[in-house]
Amino acid sequence: MDIKVSATAPAKQTNATLVVPLHKKISGVCADINKRCDNAISRAVKRGDAKAEHASALMLFELKKVASDRVMLVGAAEPNKSSRAQFRTYCETIATTLKDSGSSLAIIHLEKSVLVKNVDTAWHVQTLAQTLVQSQYTFDLHSAKKSPAPTLKKCIIVVPKSETRASAKAAAQGVAIANGQALARDLGNLAPNICTPVYLANKAKALAKTNSKMTTKILTEAQMKKLGMGAFLSVSQGSRQEARLICMEYRGTDSKKKPTVLLGKGVTFDTGGISIKPSAAMDEMKFDMCGAASVFGAMKAISELSPKCNVIGVVAAAENMPDGNASRPGDVVTTMSGQTVEILNTDAEGRLVLCDSLSYVERYKPAAVIDVATLTGACVVALGKVSSAIMSNDSELADTLYEAGQTTGDLAWELPLWDEYQSQLDSNFADMGNIGGSPAGAITAGCFLSRFANNYKWAHLDIAGVAWLGGAAKGATGRPVPLLMEYVLSNA
Repeated sequence: MDIKVSATAPAKQTNATLVVPLHKKISGVCADINKRCDNAISRAVKRGDAKAEHASALMLFELKKVASDRVMLVGAAEPNKSSRAQFRTYCETIATTLKDSGSSLAIIHLEKSVLVKNVDTAWHVQTLAQTLVQSQYTFDLHSAKKSPAPTLKKCIIVVPKSETRASAKAAAQGVAIANGQALARDLGNLAPNICTPVYLANKAKALAKTNSKMTTKILTEAQMKKLGMGAFLSVSQGSRQEARLICMEYRGTDSKKKPTVLLGKGVTFDTGGISIKPSAAMDEMKFDMCGAASVFGAMKAISELSPKCNVIGVVAAAENMPDGNASRPGDVVTTMSGQTVEILNTDAEGRLVLCDSLSYVERYKPAAVIDVATLTGACVVALGKVSSAIMSNDSELADTLYEAGQTTGDLAWELPLWDEYQSQLDSNFADMGNIGGSPAGAITAGCFLSRFANNYKWAHLDIAGVAWLGGAAKGATGRPVPLLMEYVLSNA
């Protein structure tokens, strides 16, 4: 979809929809249309067809003295009383209604009356552009019958002339983030017999070709073995699919500036290994690489925007399968850091691929490391399907990620990493166990990872509750690409 920003609506409008907000008191462009069209809007409100209720919509057709074929009235919150969440819902209403309208062009008046108080216009434009592009997402890569092409080809967002430059940049960011989410969703939705560690490695190589500032380095199992990554390799040893450590390096500014490292858990299918999962809904364990998918999504958005920063996207890719060579409960492995781990449960494998990866990324001398993982069911119990969990060894980093979630609606909430939880990882036979029992399961998983991130600022995002949906709406969500990109761009 082509999204443009303009201070004026185009004069010639073919197969177009004009989108305007409707408040209880008709105002702005809506009032102007109403006056020119013999009170057509007032009459629609009086009949009850149009409602000035938040996130309602009504399409009016072929109004006289209006160049567009359609006028979409979108119910909005009272002026100066909208919240960020309400504005996002307003955008979703516009996007959903346009998607089914048959229009090829939309002209959307972003009037002051719908803006969130004390929030700049650019944020609203980025949110609207991102929502419009997201609404067109479909997944049909496995289907012989392909989805029809979207009819909506172009959107023009009308803003005050003084806001056009900043808004154009914001629109580009919104489109890029939505494109990144689309890639993350595609990778998450792919069948696990296709989306293997090697497939992801090849995808990284292809992505690097889209931007001259990006390079890719792929580590094989043999190379990881030489580095002593025994925990990582213990996960893949029961699978015929070889593991890969994928490093996508984006250098957008002075090489002396420390990079941000985004590290994604990429378990392309998780049976649980010898500690095998129940068969019900096990197909959804193809989504266990959604942390990796979100890193790919962020790197795609970065490749489109070319921000002035350095970002390293790292993906720890492996498949966890039961086999005669698979890890057993009770096995002890040596990590790259030299610490030993007793594998008490082979279904707690994500932390094993991540702990060695956390040691590996130290070589980048990072400004901060953010790992992203569908790590624990306990996180879903704690925070449901609404929020990711944040755990961090740096309060400022945790606060910044929380604010990024508030800004984007990609919510995250901090859980404590108090020393009192660490003893749950004690082992009689190694430096630590890979699980700490059922109490505070998400936190003890974070405690485990924290032992490998002592030499830099680090945050862990447990996205187990938000990375995908089940049921009739089953599919990857592309979260937390918006949160990650807000963090990256705010530090660029």
